[in-house]
Amino acid sequence: MAAHGSKKVIYAALAGNGLIAVTKFIASAVTGSSAMLSEAIHSVVDTGNQGLLLYGIRRSNRPPDHKHPFGYGMELYFWSFVVAILIFAVGAGVSVYEGIQKLINPHPITEPYINYIVLALAMVFESCAWWIAYREFGKYRGKFGLFEAIRLSKDPTIFTVLFEDTAALLGLVVAFFGVGSAHFLQIHWADGVASVVIGLVLAGTAVLLAYETKGLLIGEAAEPALIEAVKKMVSSVGSIKNINELRTMHLGPDDILLAISLDFRDNLTSGQVEKTIFELEKEIKSTFGSVKRLFIEVQSEKDHKVMMAQEKSETKSIQ
Repeated sequence: MAAHGSKKVIYAALAGNGLIAVTKFIASAVTGSSAMLSEAIHSVVDTGNQGLLLYGIRRSNRPPDHKHPFGYGMELYFWSFVVAILIFAVGAGVSVYEGIQKLINPHPITEPYINYIVLALAMVFESCAWWIAYREFGKYRGKFGLFEAIRLSKDPTIFTVLFEDTAALLGLVVAFFGVGSAHFLQIHWADGVASVVIGLVLAGTAVLLAYETKGLLIGEAAEPALIEAVKKMVSSVGSIKNINELRTMHLGPDDILLAISLDFRDNLTSGQVEKTIFELEKEIKSTFGSVKRLFIEVQSEKDHKVMMAQEKSETKSIQ
């Protein structure tokens, strides 16, 4: 996924959440609403998270060096995982704590109409940010459903912002009901309950984000369609007798490491093998732009099976 698309979504969310956070804090201070304070904290956390994602994008774009010969692409996955931790620890933790305090010591909300105005404006801003994130994500989801596309996505910045904006909209709805119940029905503890529910929404969002980014952080394979296309391309080369093994791993959203073990026909000279490898590497990289690093191993099918059996045996002995 293109970095400019990711940044567009993040900048939109950053601007919206920054303005909303200030407004919510002012409304919370004036009205004494616990749910509004939780929403303000939520917006601050989201604003900080967008800053971390931008930082992660910048760090991941650094060129390879002798310490990191494969580049820094996976640093984006690390900072996305940090975002998930912050949502859980700061956003969810503080919201639940604040809600419990309100339940223990319930008090009426003053100037509730300020809350209604702020929540309504926040819904408008968050809806705009959510729509930008959803539309940008839609460009890359193709024929897949929303959840399947999120699972297959290798760019955490898009689905992280989408998750955050979805949680923000849900939190605003909960806060609206909490403030409304405390105001119109005089159920003062409802404001505290709303704050706890907002915290639980954030906790659920954090768990989903952590689960999705964990797979990317420890290394995920490329999409099945790309793998099958590469296999088809390699199989069409007449001098190749067998594809022993093909492995891929994402080092970044648009940075794939591809390793292939090939068994060439026995009647080829070393020069012919070298030429075939060169042409094959050139064709794969020109066809699949995300394949930045390609390693081709020449090995007989029989020897490869021996090595694989040995590898499996060593893995079992370790377990």
